[in-house]
Amino acid sequence: MSDTPPRPTQEQLDRFAEQFNASRSMKYLGLRVAFPQGEKVVVTLPEVRPEHQGGLGTSAINGGVMAAIFDIVIGCSPALLDPTRRVATVQLSMSFERPAQGSSLRAEATIDSAGTSTLFASARLYDDRGQVCARCQGVVKLSKMKWASGQSPAIN
Repeated sequence: MSDTPPRPTQEQLDRFAEQFNASRSMKYLGLRVAFPQGEKVVVTLPEVRPEHQGGLGTSAINGGVMAAIFDIVIGCSPALLDPTRRVATVQLSMSFERPAQGSSLRAEATIDSAGTSTLFASARLYDDRGQVCARCQGVVKLSKMKWASGQSPAIN
């Protein structure tokens, strides 16, 4: 008998994404989260808007916007293990490699390791040509508390 809890189903992850995408912050930023094949977290910015730009005094995506995307993609990675638990990002370390430009962005995160209360994840941010523009490593605190609704990460 294994002590490892079962991984969430794709249906559970899709429900988490649906609820998270309905939150005000995701709508405000214009972001979408998904869990393709339940193996990674993908956050997309399908349409770069003028308020996302301003990095380097150009049309490049502002670093603060990229940091927000990293916070979300790293912060959602524990859902790959248990989408019912509350979590909090406690550390992000970002490296900006090239200006992120174009009409859309995509970030992907995977879990590096996880214990009972802490998770380590890595992410990459891609421009609309598929080039890596930035990388991030993060630490997420895993709470024993469930979401208030019992299943929803969306705070409206």
